[in-house]
Amino acid sequence: MIWTPGVARAARRIAAAAAVGGGGLTALGVTAYGLLLAEGLVARKVIGRPHGMEGPTADGSYGAFPGMPISLVMLGDSTSVGLGMSDPAHTPGVLIANGLAAVAERPVRLRVFGRSGAASVELRPQVDKALKEHPDVAIIFVGANDVTTQTPPATAVRHLAKAVHRLREAGAEVVVGTCPDLGTVRPIAQPLRWVTRRWSRQLAAAQTIAVVEAGGRTVAFADILGPEFATNPGEMFGPDRFHPSDRGYAQAAYAVLPSVCAALELWPEPRPARDAQIPTGLQPIYLAAATAAEKPGTEVTATRVEGRATGPYGRWVTMLRRRP
Repeated sequence: MIWTPGVARAARRIAAAAAVGGGGLTALGVTAYGLLLAEGLVARKVIGRPHGMEGPTADGSYGAFPGMPISLVMLGDSTSVGLGMSDPAHTPGVLIANGLAAVAERPVRLRVFGRSGAASVELRPQVDKALKEHPDVAIIFVGANDVTTQTPPATAVRHLAKAVHRLREAGAEVVVGTCPDLGTVRPIAQPLRWVTRRWSRQLAAAQTIAVVEAGGRTVAFADILGPEFATNPGEMFGPDRFHPSDRGYAQAAYAVLPSVCAALELWPEPRPARDAQIPTGLQPIYLAAATAAEKPGTEVTATRVEGRATGPYGRWVTMLRRRP
């Protein structure tokens, strides 16, 4: 089911509220908030516990290449640290670091500052630590805990935008994996599943608007990247049925890797192309954000049309589906 017009309107309201520091409880209203709170408590009882409360230590240097290392930092929530994995090699940070090293033919120095359970309001101390590393590129996975903790979307988006802005001011490229679709999580029952799906995608679209405006680029996680999560939950989700399995993390990492390479000018920027999934590669930001929220793996980044960054309907952006 596609809610692009509604998602676009909601995302625009959320992003506008974030910009001025206001905004109501949520685009879905008080009733949905109460429903999410009540049924969320039930879902939490059903969801098992992953292996440990933090991911394995993944900090280190990757890629046996000469030259100055590329500094890569991972920020965000449990998905940024690979919660549920026992082997660091299966975490998103290490997968991306190895892939980036192979493309750049340079070593990559990885530091992971994400924290299990973190919401967007907790990004500031992570950015403080990351800036000490003088990162070339920062990757942020965040959003799921904003939904599960009922953080007002405008508040979540505002904190994410500040994090991206600080990193960009320091010279780091920024790639954000937007809020995944929590409607694919099996322990969450209907009608909560429908509520969380709509809320997740509205937040993802608003995140895209804020991140692009702050100078970063986004990759839509949607249903954490494909129908596999809906049709093969036993393989794509881990033992707790909430966090990804090693296959799930790999799919997320390899969806983000091409955008990381492109941000560092290691990957060619293809000309926007038409296909059956994306109406056009070049779109106004609000429509692009809503469309990307429905299309897993879609990258959104700012662009110019005839030398202009904005058009009659807002900032111009490019939508791409890259392949590793």
